[in-house]
Amino acid sequence: MRIALLSYRSKPHCGGQGIYVRHLSRELVNLGHTVEVFSGQPYPELDPGVTLTKVPSLDLYREPDPFRVPKLREFRDLVDVEEFLTMCTAGFPEPKTFSTRVARLLRDRVDDFDIVHDNQVLGYGMLDIEKMGLPLITTLHHPITFDRRIDLQAAPWRKKPSVRRWYGFLRMQGKVARKARKIMTPSEASKRDIAKDFGVDPARMQVILLGVDDGFVPPTVPRVPGRILAMASADAPMKGIATLLEAFAKLRTERDVELLLVTKPTPGGRTEKLIDKLSIADSVRFVHGISDADLVDLMGSAEVACVPSLYEGFSLPTAELMACETPLVVSRAGAIPEVVGPDGECADLVTPGDVFELEAAIAALLDDPERRAAMGAAGRRRVQEMFSWRAVAATVAAAYDEVIADYHAESNEEKTRADR
Repeated sequence: MRIALLSYRSKPHCGGQGIYVRHLSRELVNLGHTVEVFSGQPYPELDPGVTLTKVPSLDLYREPDPFRVPKLREFRDLVDVEEFLTMCTAGFPEPKTFSTRVARLLRDRVDDFDIVHDNQVLGYGMLDIEKMGLPLITTLHHPITFDRRIDLQAAPWRKKPSVRRWYGFLRMQGKVARKARKIMTPSEASKRDIAKDFGVDPARMQVILLGVDDGFVPPTVPRVPGRILAMASADAPMKGIATLLEAFAKLRTERDVELLLVTKPTPGGRTEKLIDKLSIADSVRFVHGISDADLVDLMGSAEVACVPSLYEGFSLPTAELMACETPLVVSRAGAIPEVVGPDGECADLVTPGDVFELEAAIAALLDDPERRAAMGAAGRRRVQEMFSWRAVAATVAAAYDEVIADYHAESNEEKTRADR
């Protein structure tokens, strides 16, 4: 098959979209398919055999100058103007503007592809693709309605209107999702939430688990005593880092522990402010911009890892940590229980946002090396049995075949009716 895989942003090492694009495209190519990735900035890292077509935006949220004001010469057309004005009015324009740009590109390349795969763009431009003569399938990792609710709860009252405005694209995504021919999602939790929040018919959804790259392996050197690790966006309330920091501050009063946060903090953001307030700056370290190999080493260096999120549609870092045999304390939230399995076997599950429960669970694991070893081994076995990118790609390819057949059958029926 000739596949066009669309992703409005594809950050390589954090955020599920870029990781999904890289590993799925590689394994589809290994299965004999042809894959061309269409992406806006930040562009993905792709493996040999996968083609990248860049769909440049104004890149308004790039580091180190997010929410930047572009120079006049950077504006190419009215889509760029729309993107900038939406940002200026506190909205998030990328899904809509990317969908417009990529639909224009595909209009001239209809004969080059057998199917188009939308990786959670869900912009209005997606509705034009099937009209051009291309079958479309959609991946929806989780409905961003959860991010919106949690961010609204965390925002002071004066900032709530701007938070609502930022998430204005959700109305569009809901409309596009309801019209999608088929939606793939990585967990039963996401499937339920997409049906509830977006009104999508569950019969048009298929749960396809995500995979873990073979490079995530157990450590070959001893773990660092007292090291706790978390991978999360530090200043996104949904990731629960504030709960972890408060639990860590309590642990630190009685133990020699350190906390590594694999993220790039927002300077002067809520996480840095809370660290200062709790007086734990000397025991908390941020790590970012490292290679895949260094990330694996880091995951394997911790005695305990924590996933304190208030919601996850899958939580790929959780599975990656399990592959590294790192013992886990995780929130009983979203799809995380589906990833780790029964409580206590591969991870201890705690109530999201409960500082005292989180502290107690981490402390208990730190005090029990035999249980940590058994939990780590169980986690790796579960990953090897359930989370393979090759298996994911094979299942996705079968879903492609189904959508292509359904699209052409529907087109033939419409043609027959028209001929009558």
